[in-house]
Amino acid sequence: MDPGYHVKRGPIATIEIGIEVKIIQKAMIRQIDRVINDLRGQVEQFKSKHGQPITIGIVGVNRASQYISYEADKEWPTTGAGRHKHPYQEADETEARLLSLAAPHFDEFLILRFTATNSSPFRLIGLTRVRPASTTARS
Repeated sequence: MDPGYHVKRGPIATIEIGIEVKIIQKAMIRQIDRVINDLRGQVEQFKSKHGQPITIGIVGVNRASQYISYEADKEWPTTGAGRHKHPYQEADETEARLLSLAAPHFDEFLILRFTATNSSPFRLIGLTRVRPASTTARS
């Protein structure tokens, strides 16, 4: 036992599988650079602890025809114009950027399409899996 410690120290575990999950609801294009940087940064974090973990990225992309977010008592509905586009208007570009800029850093990368309006009755509709043609992170 090392002096000053009450528990014996030993080797630490290595990460064998690292999974990062993100969900994008609205204002996707305004957030996409941060989301991609977060995803890529997490892969670096997984690999910085030695070993060669299998890395998996999962991103949910909303495709709703409208969406309402809430801040305290204030509602912020999408309008379809300007900075307040509906999720479906930004979903294709969001997926394209994720596939080209984030997916290559992972061993496996999945996009899960869903529809959620965040309004009563608060249902999650449909979940469709999108997979890139290939990922190239592991050689």
